[in-house]
Amino acid sequence: MTKVFEKGRFRFGDYELAYEIHGNSGVSCVLLHGLLLDSLVNRDLAKRFATQGYRVILLDLLGHGESDKPTDPRELRVDFFAEQTLALLDHLGIEKALIGGVSLGAITALQVAAKAPERCLGLFIEMPVMEWSTMFAALLLVPVITLVDYGSFVVRPFARLVRRIPRPNIDLVASFLNAASAEPEVITAVLHGILVGPVVPPAARRRQLTMPTLVVGHRGDRLHAHRDAAELAREMPNARLLETRWIGELRVTPDRLWPKIRAFLNEVSAVAGSAENPQTRTAAN
Repeated sequence: MTKVFEKGRFRFGDYELAYEIHGNSGVSCVLLHGLLLDSLVNRDLAKRFATQGYRVILLDLLGHGESDKPTDPRELRVDFFAEQTLALLDHLGIEKALIGGVSLGAITALQVAAKAPERCLGLFIEMPVMEWSTMFAALLLVPVITLVDYGSFVVRPFARLVRRIPRPNIDLVASFLNAASAEPEVITAVLHGILVGPVVPPAARRRQLTMPTLVVGHRGDRLHAHRDAAELAREMPNARLLETRWIGELRVTPDRLWPKIRAFLNEVSAVAGSAENPQTRTAAN
Protein backbone atom coordinates (compact mmCIF):
# COMPACT_ATOMS: atom_id res chain seq x y z
CA MET A 1 0.00 0.00 0.00
CA THR A 2 1.29 3.47 -0.88
CA LYS A 3 1.82 5.75 2.08
CA VAL A 4 -0.30 8.92 1.77
CA PHE A 5 2.54 11.23 2.77
CA GLU A 6 5.12 12.05 5.38
CA LYS A 7 6.37 15.53 6.18
CA GLY A 8 9.82 16.88 6.94
CA ARG A 9 11.94 20.03 7.14
CA PHE A 10 15.59 20.83 6.48
CA ARG A 11 17.96 23.77 6.77
CA PHE A 12 18.94 25.83 3.75
CA GLY A 13 21.30 28.58 4.83
CA ASP A 14 19.48 30.73 7.37
CA TYR A 15 16.08 29.23 6.56
CA GLU A 16 14.01 26.08 6.96
CA LEU A 17 12.22 24.50 4.02
CA ALA A 18 9.27 22.10 4.25
CA TYR A 19 8.58 19.05 2.11
CA GLU A 20 6.35 16.00 2.01
CA ILE A 21 6.92 12.55 0.55
CA HIS A 22 4.40 10.34 -1.28
CA GLY A 23 5.25 6.69 -1.87
CA ASN A 24 7.31 4.27 0.18
CA SER A 25 10.02 3.51 -2.37
CA GLY A 26 10.86 3.61 -6.06
CA VAL A 27 12.37 6.09 -8.50
CA SER A 28 12.81 9.47 -6.86
CA CYS A 29 10.87 12.45 -8.21
CA VAL A 30 10.65 16.07 -7.05
CA LEU A 31 7.60 18.12 -8.10
CA LEU A 32 7.59 21.88 -7.61
CA HIS A 33 4.56 24.17 -7.27
CA GLY A 34 3.56 27.36 -9.07
CA LEU A 35 4.01 30.98 -8.06
CA LEU A 36 2.61 31.76 -4.56
CA LEU A 37 1.09 28.26 -4.37
CA ASP A 38 2.40 25.33 -2.33
CA SER A 39 2.91 21.58 -2.40
CA LEU A 40 -0.82 20.91 -2.18
CA VAL A 41 -1.21 21.82 -5.86
CA ASN A 42 0.83 18.72 -6.78
CA ARG A 43 -0.59 16.20 -4.32
CA ASP A 44 -3.00 14.48 -6.72
CA LEU A 45 -0.26 14.22 -9.33
CA ALA A 46 2.15 12.84 -6.73
CA LYS A 47 -0.31 10.11 -5.79
CA ARG A 48 -0.64 9.12 -9.45
CA PHE A 49 3.13 9.07 -9.91
CA ALA A 50 3.44 6.90 -6.78
CA THR A 51 1.19 4.24 -8.35
CA GLN A 52 3.77 4.00 -11.16
CA GLY A 53 6.59 3.11 -8.77
CA TYR A 54 7.80 6.60 -7.89
CA ARG A 55 8.73 8.11 -4.54
CA VAL A 56 7.57 11.71 -4.97
CA ILE A 57 8.86 14.61 -2.90
CA LEU A 58 6.89 17.87 -2.92
CA LEU A 59 8.96 20.87 -1.86
CA ASP A 60 7.62 24.19 -0.58
CA LEU A 61 10.08 26.68 -2.06
CA LEU A 62 11.33 29.51 0.12
CA GLY A 63 8.56 32.08 0.62
CA HIS A 64 5.83 29.53 -0.05
CA GLY A 65 3.65 27.07 1.85
CA GLU A 66 5.08 25.84 5.15
CA SER A 67 8.64 26.97 4.38
CA ASP A 68 10.11 30.14 5.90
CA LYS A 69 8.95 33.38 4.31
CA PRO A 70 11.59 36.10 4.12
CA THR A 71 10.56 39.51 2.83
CA ASP A 72 13.82 40.25 1.01
CA PRO A 73 13.37 39.72 -2.77
CA ARG A 74 17.10 39.06 -3.11
CA GLU A 75 16.47 35.69 -1.44
CA LEU A 76 13.63 34.69 -3.76
CA ARG A 77 15.09 34.24 -7.25
CA VAL A 78 14.41 31.29 -9.55
CA ASP A 79 18.07 30.25 -9.66
CA PHE A 80 18.06 30.19 -5.84
CA PHE A 81 14.94 27.98 -5.93
CA ALA A 82 16.96 25.56 -8.07
CA GLU A 83 19.69 25.51 -5.42
CA GLN A 84 17.03 24.70 -2.80
CA THR A 85 15.86 21.77 -4.91
CA LEU A 86 19.38 20.39 -5.17
CA ALA A 87 19.80 20.89 -1.41
CA LEU A 88 16.65 18.82 -0.89
CA LEU A 89 18.19 15.97 -2.90
CA ASP A 90 21.33 16.19 -0.79
CA HIS A 91 19.31 16.24 2.43
CA LEU A 92 17.45 13.07 1.44
CA GLY A 93 20.55 11.35 0.06
CA ILE A 94 19.16 11.21 -3.48
CA GLU A 95 21.75 11.08 -6.25
CA LYS A 96 19.39 11.36 -9.24
CA ALA A 97 15.71 12.16 -9.61
CA LEU A 98 13.01 13.08 -12.07
CA ILE A 99 12.56 16.84 -11.58
CA GLY A 100 9.33 18.56 -12.52
CA GLY A 101 6.94 21.35 -11.77
CA VAL A 102 4.23 23.68 -12.94
CA SER A 103 4.80 27.31 -14.03
CA LEU A 104 7.35 28.64 -11.52
CA GLY A 105 8.13 25.01 -10.69
CA ALA A 106 8.71 24.26 -14.37
CA ILE A 107 11.30 26.99 -14.85
CA THR A 108 12.92 26.05 -11.54
CA ALA A 109 13.25 22.48 -12.84
CA LEU A 110 14.95 23.83 -15.98
CA GLN A 111 17.39 25.76 -13.81
CA VAL A 112 18.11 22.58 -11.82
CA ALA A 113 18.87 20.73 -15.06
CA ALA A 114 21.15 23.52 -16.27
CA LYS A 115 23.05 23.63 -12.97
CA ALA A 116 23.34 19.90 -12.37
CA PRO A 117 22.24 17.76 -15.36
CA GLU A 118 23.91 14.72 -13.80
CA ARG A 119 21.29 14.83 -11.00
CA CYS A 120 18.31 14.71 -13.39
CA LEU A 121 16.90 11.40 -14.63
CA GLY A 122 14.35 13.40 -16.62
CA LEU A 123 12.24 16.56 -16.61
CA PHE A 124 8.47 16.98 -16.31
CA ILE A 125 7.82 20.57 -17.43
CA GLU A 126 4.25 21.87 -17.14
CA MET A 127 3.35 25.36 -18.43
CA PRO A 128 6.83 26.93 -18.57
CA VAL A 129 7.11 30.72 -18.44
CA MET A 130 9.88 31.60 -20.90
CA GLU A 131 10.85 34.15 -23.55
CA TRP A 132 7.43 34.44 -25.16
CA SER A 133 5.64 34.70 -21.80
CA THR A 134 7.88 37.02 -19.80
CA MET A 135 6.65 40.30 -21.31
CA PHE A 136 3.05 39.48 -20.40
CA ALA A 137 4.21 38.21 -17.00
CA ALA A 138 5.93 41.53 -16.31
CA LEU A 139 2.87 43.49 -17.45
CA LEU A 140 0.75 41.38 -15.11
CA LEU A 141 3.00 41.18 -12.08
CA VAL A 142 4.23 44.77 -11.80
CA PRO A 143 0.69 46.17 -11.21
CA VAL A 144 0.05 43.35 -8.71
CA ILE A 145 3.21 44.26 -6.80
CA THR A 146 2.15 47.92 -6.76
CA LEU A 147 -1.38 47.06 -5.64
CA VAL A 148 -0.26 44.71 -2.87
CA ASP A 149 2.51 47.03 -1.68
CA TYR A 150 0.55 50.28 -1.59
CA GLY A 151 -2.75 48.59 -0.80
CA SER A 152 -1.45 46.48 2.08
CA PHE A 153 -4.02 48.08 4.40
CA VAL A 154 -6.68 46.21 2.36
CA VAL A 155 -4.70 43.08 1.44
CA ARG A 156 -3.63 42.30 5.00
CA PRO A 157 -7.12 42.03 6.58
CA PHE A 158 -8.33 40.13 3.50
CA ALA A 159 -5.45 37.64 3.87
CA ARG A 160 -6.21 37.14 7.55
CA LEU A 161 -9.87 36.57 6.75
CA VAL A 162 -8.96 33.92 4.15
CA ARG A 163 -6.64 32.29 6.69
CA ARG A 164 -9.67 31.62 8.90
CA ILE A 165 -11.59 29.78 6.17
CA PRO A 166 -11.57 26.00 6.75
CA ARG A 167 -9.55 24.28 4.05
CA PRO A 168 -11.55 21.92 1.81
CA ASN A 169 -10.57 18.35 1.01
CA ILE A 170 -9.75 19.42 -2.55
CA ASP A 171 -6.01 20.09 -2.38
CA LEU A 172 -5.98 22.30 -5.48
CA VAL A 173 -8.55 24.69 -3.97
CA ALA A 174 -6.77 24.63 -0.61
CA SER A 175 -3.51 25.64 -2.31
CA PHE A 176 -5.15 28.70 -3.88
CA LEU A 177 -6.69 29.65 -0.53
CA ASN A 178 -3.26 29.35 1.10
CA ALA A 179 -1.82 31.65 -1.56
CA ALA A 180 -4.56 34.22 -0.94
CA SER A 181 -3.79 34.19 2.79
CA ALA A 182 -0.14 35.27 2.42
CA GLU A 183 0.95 38.51 4.04
CA PRO A 184 1.41 41.40 1.56
CA GLU A 185 5.14 41.76 2.34
CA VAL A 186 5.71 38.12 1.38
CA ILE A 187 3.70 38.41 -1.84
CA THR A 188 5.61 41.54 -2.85
CA ALA A 189 8.98 39.95 -2.09
CA VAL A 190 8.24 36.77 -4.04
CA LEU A 191 6.96 38.60 -7.11
CA HIS A 192 9.82 41.10 -7.01
CA GLY A 193 12.39 38.32 -6.66
CA ILE A 194 11.01 36.48 -9.69
CA LEU A 195 11.32 39.61 -11.81
CA VAL A 196 14.85 40.65 -10.82
CA GLY A 197 16.54 37.26 -11.05
CA PRO A 198 17.21 35.05 -14.09
CA VAL A 199 14.11 33.21 -15.27
CA VAL A 200 15.27 30.33 -17.49
CA PRO A 201 18.60 29.06 -18.81
CA PRO A 202 19.55 30.48 -22.23
CA ALA A 203 18.44 28.58 -25.32
CA ALA A 204 21.99 27.41 -26.08
CA ARG A 205 22.18 25.74 -22.66
CA ARG A 206 18.73 24.19 -23.05
CA ARG A 207 19.82 22.55 -26.32
CA GLN A 208 22.55 20.75 -24.37
CA LEU A 209 20.12 19.08 -21.95
CA THR A 210 19.69 15.49 -23.15
CA MET A 211 17.63 13.91 -20.38
CA PRO A 212 14.13 12.57 -21.29
CA THR A 213 11.70 15.48 -21.03
CA LEU A 214 7.93 15.78 -21.23
CA VAL A 215 6.69 19.34 -21.82
CA VAL A 216 3.01 19.94 -21.01
CA GLY A 217 1.58 23.02 -22.72
CA HIS A 218 -1.81 24.48 -23.53
CA ARG A 219 -3.25 27.24 -25.67
CA GLY A 220 -5.18 30.33 -24.66
CA ASP A 221 -3.03 31.50 -21.74
CA ARG A 222 -0.58 34.32 -22.40
CA LEU A 223 1.11 33.90 -19.03
CA HIS A 224 2.17 30.37 -20.07
CA ALA A 225 2.45 30.89 -23.82
CA HIS A 226 2.00 27.72 -25.85
CA ARG A 227 4.87 28.86 -28.06
CA ASP A 228 7.26 28.58 -25.10
CA ALA A 229 6.25 24.97 -24.46
CA ALA A 230 6.38 24.03 -28.15
CA GLU A 231 9.78 25.61 -28.75
CA LEU A 232 11.24 24.07 -25.60
CA ALA A 233 10.12 20.64 -26.81
CA ARG A 234 11.86 21.32 -30.16
CA GLU A 235 15.04 22.67 -28.56
CA MET A 236 15.81 19.78 -26.26
CA PRO A 237 17.10 16.63 -28.01
CA ASN A 238 14.99 14.13 -26.03
CA ALA A 239 11.88 16.21 -25.34
CA ARG A 240 8.31 15.82 -26.54
CA LEU A 241 5.23 18.02 -26.25
CA LEU A 242 1.94 16.98 -24.67
CA GLU A 243 -0.87 19.44 -25.39
CA THR A 244 -3.78 19.87 -23.00
CA ARG A 245 -7.25 20.99 -24.05
CA TRP A 246 -7.53 23.56 -21.27
CA ILE A 247 -5.39 25.00 -18.50
CA GLY A 248 -6.77 22.74 -15.76
CA GLU A 249 -6.92 19.44 -17.64
CA LEU A 250 -3.90 17.84 -15.97
CA ARG A 251 -5.16 18.84 -12.52
CA VAL A 252 -8.91 18.30 -12.89
CA THR A 253 -9.58 15.83 -15.73
CA PRO A 254 -6.25 14.09 -16.42
CA ASP A 255 -7.46 10.72 -17.74
CA ARG A 256 -6.94 11.59 -21.42
CA LEU A 257 -3.37 12.71 -20.75
CA TRP A 258 -2.41 9.94 -18.39
CA PRO A 259 -1.44 7.16 -20.88
CA LYS A 260 1.25 9.39 -22.42
CA ILE A 261 2.44 10.53 -19.00
CA ARG A 262 2.61 6.92 -17.83
CA ALA A 263 4.65 5.98 -20.91
CA PHE A 264 7.07 8.82 -20.13
CA LEU A 265 7.37 7.73 -16.50
CA ASN A 266 8.15 4.19 -17.65
CA GLU A 267 10.87 5.57 -19.91
CA VAL A 268 12.45 7.49 -17.03
CA SER A 269 12.22 4.39 -14.83
CA ALA A 270 14.15 2.47 -17.50
CA VAL A 271 16.82 5.19 -17.51
CA ALA A 272 17.02 4.94 -13.71
CA GLY A 273 17.37 1.16 -13.94
CA SER A 274 20.18 1.46 -16.48
CA ALA A 275 21.99 3.97 -14.30
CA GLU A 276 21.80 1.61 -11.32
CA ASN A 277 22.86 -1.45 -13.35
CA PRO A 278 25.68 -0.46 -15.71
CA GLN A 279 26.52 -4.12 -16.36
CA THR A 280 23.04 -4.66 -17.77
CA ARG A 281 23.48 -1.65 -20.03
CA THR A 282 26.89 -2.93 -21.22
CA ALA A 283 25.51 -6.40 -21.94
CA ALA A 284 22.65 -4.90 -23.94
CA ASN A 285 25.15 -3.04 -26.11
